[in-house]
Amino acid sequence: MSNRHLARTMAMQTLFTWDFNGRKADADVGELIKNNFDNFAPGFDDHGFVSETVAGVFKNIGKIDGLISKYATDWPLEQITIVDRNILRIGAYELLCREDIPPRVAINEAIEIAKAFGGESSGKFVNGVLGAMFKNELTEEQKIRGEKPAEEQLKNKN
Repeated sequence: MSNRHLARTMAMQTLFTWDFNGRKADADVGELIKNNFDNFAPGFDDHGFVSETVAGVFKNIGKIDGLISKYATDWPLEQITIVDRNILRIGAYELLCREDIPPRVAINEAIEIAKAFGGESSGKFVNGVLGAMFKNELTEEQKIRGEKPAEEQLKNKN
């Protein structure tokens, strides 16, 4: 498992715990992250990516939840399973707010985590919601972000 994949999994577990415990505004998220690392990945060293992802989701949660509600038309946000809801939050955050992560990577990572931790149809559900966001919320420039070969990206920066 790659470091980023494990970090996304740890972020999902942190958000799951926060959400499961009633989304307490005063929750010590740093402590939740530490406990998850201690219990599930004691030797893992990429706490920064996890903390950054969780903080980014929190900072943008109103917008993210609004978009999930918009594109998961048959499911009110509260009725989406806690696992799927938080996978969607991470996927939407990476898709819409992280210019350093190619959109297809954000979507594929979310699908893989959904397949591993969600229900039987979670992967398809996450793919459908994030795919609709990709299609309707991103500009053409954002859609191709990170899709060019590395050599071409370097040429464009010079």
